[in-house]
Amino acid sequence: MLRKLALGLVACAMVAGCKGKQSQSDQSIETLPTGGQAAIDTSTYNPLGSDSGQIAGLVTVHFGYDKSNLDSKAKQDIATNVQWMKSNPAAKVQIEGHCDNRGTIEYNVALGERRANAVKAYMVSLGVAADRLSVISYGKEKPLESGDNEAAWAKNRRANFVPAQ
Repeated sequence: MLRKLALGLVACAMVAGCKGKQSQSDQSIETLPTGGQAAIDTSTYNPLGSDSGQIAGLVTVHFGYDKSNLDSKAKQDIATNVQWMKSNPAAKVQIEGHCDNRGTIEYNVALGERRANAVKAYMVSLGVAADRLSVISYGKEKPLESGDNEAAWAKNRRANFVPAQ
């Protein structure tokens, strides 16, 4: 009983810690003119429903059910994002790991972290400096689409990119 209580408290602390890291909504990241953009405008960033598209040029990476490995489509999407990062050498991004609504909170937080870290590792292997990338997992706490069907679940199994300091 004590063990379950301790595990529950750890899970709550992890979720609370993740939510505390998202207060970047009124900041912007300066980029060099070589990228064609003066800055990443974060004034339109919505921390309650974040997804890529908030930074033009970066695309969301999707995952299979209960997977954190990168398939060929994910690698292509990441390569696109790496090119954007190379064109905007001063930009820093946070990679958010997300899951669908199946599974426990603890499991999904861990899976979201593995997804975000897999994306980061691949980006680093393609030449992006690790200090320009940070990761966070929201597990199943920030779905992009609600619903209990494969179409909704597939959209929610993702790693997306938001501005970081």
